[in-house]
Amino acid sequence: MKALQAAQQDMPDTGYFRANVTSQRNSRPISGATIQISDINNPDDILEEITTDQNGQSETVSLGAPPLEYSMVPESNQPYSVYNIRISAPGYEPVDVSGAEILSGEVAVQNVSLLPLEETEPDSEELFVIPPHTLYEEYPPKIPEDEVKDVTQTGEIVLSRVVIPSGVRFSML
Repeated sequence: MKALQAAQQDMPDTGYFRANVTSQRNSRPISGATIQISDINNPDDILEEITTDQNGQSETVSLGAPPLEYSMVPESNQPYSVYNIRISAPGYEPVDVSGAEILSGEVAVQNVSLLPLEETEPDSEELFVIPPHTLYEEYPPKIPEDEVKDVTQTGEIVLSRVVIPSGVRFSML
């Protein structure tokens, strides 16, 4: 989490964000949807608020991002900044996306399908959380597996490498 906070404070570069908002019922664009962008460390502080046009697309906005050099060196500081995104429109259930990543010089596009209110239960807000990348967060270690599997249980074999057969023989019945 320290790397995340350090990256959020060191953002001399610029990344970009744009949203495409459609209806989950008929995939039609939703015009007039409101997109609020806030810092992940301070979700009550709205940094940008934009709306969608008749095509359900927002304008592209500039957001702070860490230096591009961070993405050039493996295991250096986190090369992206992280934001919370809230998308809402009249007559639709709002959607929250936590952990949207913004890279220096790149456009992050968030496609969102909103569910009409009559199809949802009251107070059933949907939250999508994008977890930190495995390079910058501690996750439990992967459970080791045997390279050669016992074929008597399922009849399937998982090989440790790709094997391309030299030929395939077909027989006609």
